[in-house]
Amino acid sequence: MAKYTRIDTVQVMKETGIVPVFYHKNLEVCKEVIKACYDGGARVFEFTNRGDFAHEVFGELNKYVSQELDGMILGVGSVIDAGTTSLYLQLGANFIVSPIVHVEMARTCNRRKVAWMPGCGSVTEISFAQELGAEVVKIFPGAQVGGPSFVKAVKGPLPWSSIMPTGGVSPSKENLKEWFDSGVHCVGIGSKLFQQHTDGTFDYTEITNKVKSALEIIKKLKA
Repeated sequence: MAKYTRIDTVQVMKETGIVPVFYHKNLEVCKEVIKACYDGGARVFEFTNRGDFAHEVFGELNKYVSQELDGMILGVGSVIDAGTTSLYLQLGANFIVSPIVHVEMARTCNRRKVAWMPGCGSVTEISFAQELGAEVVKIFPGAQVGGPSFVKAVKGPLPWSSIMPTGGVSPSKENLKEWFDSGVHCVGIGSKLFQQHTDGTFDYTEITNKVKSALEIIKKLKA
């Protein structure tokens, strides 16, 4: 069962401004990465459902987070159907992110008051997702959909919209300024935070520093 309500999750997303997005088949790597993000100040983390047995990795990762990383809200992304949604909710996912709008996924999450963040690429999809109960909508792929200018345009007729772009977001000051000036709720960042070495390993200290730097930039942008 989810530890955090959808309102808790949405508020923390807004307060911190960043949702790291990551998947790896190795549980120990996932533990090191989420700990690095936690040490950098991140308090929301999206584990992506992309590999074989990903749900098994997530289940163990969530146990680790619950025991060792107080205040970290762990959820799942890249979910596209109600069955997989139910599976992850049973494993304690605190939120579900999807690249699509799916009515049954919305109903499944709403029954348990868990945050559901569907991927949208138009004003019509965003409005429909909100009608289905989405507090935050994801625009994906963020850059291809239209980038910060798309968010700004949407906020004209739908100023109440809380939007999280994923794809085309980097932890640089210039990029973050563009997105937050457009009015985003928060941003999802994946590969730009987790660059691998040629041997496939990660520099966990570098991840911590990148997260910390990005959070400091966002804090100044909001001031």
